[in-house]
Amino acid sequence: MSTLDLARVRTNLADVRRRIGEACRRAGRKSEEITLVVVTKSIPGEQISSLAETGVTDVGENRAVEAGERLAGTRGMRRHMIGHLQTNKTRKALAWADVLHSVDRPALVDALIAAGAAVPCYVQVNVSGEASKGGFRPEDVASALAAARKGLRVEGLMTMAPEGEDARPHFRRLRELAEREGLRGLSMGMSQDFEAAVEEGATLVRIGSAVFEGARI
Repeated sequence: MSTLDLARVRTNLADVRRRIGEACRRAGRKSEEITLVVVTKSIPGEQISSLAETGVTDVGENRAVEAGERLAGTRGMRRHMIGHLQTNKTRKALAWADVLHSVDRPALVDALIAAGAAVPCYVQVNVSGEASKGGFRPEDVASALAAARKGLRVEGLMTMAPEGEDARPHFRRLRELAEREGLRGLSMGMSQDFEAAVEEGATLVRIGSAVFEGARI
């Protein structure tokens, strides 16, 4: 089993935070406005709690059932469900998740309301229109939010930009949608594009590979 080089993780985190800070300065923002969610799916579950030693406060997982076991020792951290959530696993996710990032379809909205979900939620929008990605169409955001707000604590919107092209227009579009709906929360940006996301208004960035690069030994 591989282990983590926490010294390398600290170095990587410092670099990521520096880049977030520089992006904030370019956009006239404050670093404190950005929550760094460290995506832990690539490291052994029993090592996730050790990230607290490096100053990590928020971790993200993408599998509802497995994450409950993987994050068992992370009570002091905020735990984010960032992946696709099947309706029949809603209660499994709610047993551990402090934040839900991928409320992506009407059936899931209904299932979460029925389960009495009280955690902050982000409605996922497929801004790019890619068939491989989940989320509501931009033109359906208003109706999706109206339904979600009947029983969920909606904090903002979430999206994933397409790989291999300029992410900025997609992030800008999500920000415009959020502004139109009176929402401030924006979950967008990953290792390859988080600086553009911060410049376009992200309040949460979901970063894995940039944190763990060279840290698995």
